[in-house]
Amino acid sequence: MVKPGKFYEEPIDPYLPSAGNRGYRVSRYELDLTYKVASNRLAGKASITAASTEIRPRFAFDLSQSLAVSKVTVNGSRSVKYTHQNGKLTVTPAHKIPAGGAVSVTVQYAGTPKPIRGPWGEVGWEELTEGAIVASQPNGAASWFPCDDHPSAKASYQISITTDSPYYALANGVLVRKQTRASQTTWVYEQSEPMASYLATIQIGPYERRRMAPERHLVSAQAPLGVPMHAVLPQRLRTPFEHDFGRQPEMMETFVRLFGPYPFADYTVVVTDDELEIPIEAQGMSVFGANHCDGRRGSERLVAHELAHQWFGNSLTLGAWRDIWLHEGFACYAEWLWSENSGGPSAQEIAAQAHRNLSGLPYDLLLGDPGPRLMFDDRVYKRGALTLHALREVLGDDAFFDLLRQWTAKYRHATVTTEEFTDLAAHFTDRPLRPLWDAWLWNKTLP
Repeated sequence: MVKPGKFYEEPIDPYLPSAGNRGYRVSRYELDLTYKVASNRLAGKASITAASTEIRPRFAFDLSQSLAVSKVTVNGSRSVKYTHQNGKLTVTPAHKIPAGGAVSVTVQYAGTPKPIRGPWGEVGWEELTEGAIVASQPNGAASWFPCDDHPSAKASYQISITTDSPYYALANGVLVRKQTRASQTTWVYEQSEPMASYLATIQIGPYERRRMAPERHLVSAQAPLGVPMHAVLPQRLRTPFEHDFGRQPEMMETFVRLFGPYPFADYTVVVTDDELEIPIEAQGMSVFGANHCDGRRGSERLVAHELAHQWFGNSLTLGAWRDIWLHEGFACYAEWLWSENSGGPSAQEIAAQAHRNLSGLPYDLLLGDPGPRLMFDDRVYKRGALTLHALREVLGDDAFFDLLRQWTAKYRHATVTTEEFTDLAAHFTDRPLRPLWDAWLWNKTLP
């Protein structure tokens, strides 16, 4: 029951009912941040450019209560009322903004950022032993800036981060400016391709940056330098990194051949000085822990998984969390494809073992709509990959990989749904695919 006078709207996504907002579409975020590592203190100014989608008296942004708002303007005016409660910054301009009207909002804020706690653990801004890490999937972006925190709300970004000079600071996109004054350095990054808020990231630590040169056999007249790839990591991990991530240029070449052109300007791998339970994806980069540099390539399947997310998850981003298999099933299958293309077990062999493993687990998961409790269950990953392998067997290799390349080309930098993928797949065979989708996506029993 909603009390009279309370501002309430139906959730954007039932999987995350408190995240995301209505009434506007953001086209750009410009974030000007200052971070003190020793005290974990963040101060920021967010400039948000949007367009209203309807006439409304007020609109809201997602923003953690650990950050205090000190000033808000709308279209240059300070005649604005705002409240900041329950993770929502609700802004009421002096005058209603017409549908299709320009909305330029600035928010000044500061505080001690901390992760947002949810059913899947803690996500967002987190302190490291020396530095900071941002891992926001699925709803942690609000831990460090005001946003429309839903994956369908993609925008361009400029991120400026000023921090203590001994540290390396990294954000999404291309470094366009770096300036050191006294004991602080400002790093400014431009992310021009549309990006979901959960994929925006800041990484700060005692790192050095180096370029990963493609192997000679990867160089061609069409791509003389390949996709630019860099590593940002502590100096002490450089030797094991060169072995553990040494086949990444070959991995990139394989995925470009199978999935189509790499969708961003470059690719960076960050390795933190701390250990991490799992690697983290962000647009244009992946983040691994020191434990993933073991000198034995023990995490190479994860290296493949995170790289594949640049196509499946970052360029092509789900419009609703129920379609999470479009990210994780595809990235998991990319692990199998890398194995198959690098001298390891074939995708068929790995699929057979995965099927045997799943057959011993409960049949309580609907891949096409797993529910928020199970959206990151490992069965979504494995059953999603098996769904793709089953489709590959029906289509044959030529048609299957043609489908994947057309999928990534048609929806490059866009929002996608399961229905769009199944509709596209129908163009690659005369055989009816509905029985396959019904069995794998819409039936809990394992086919």
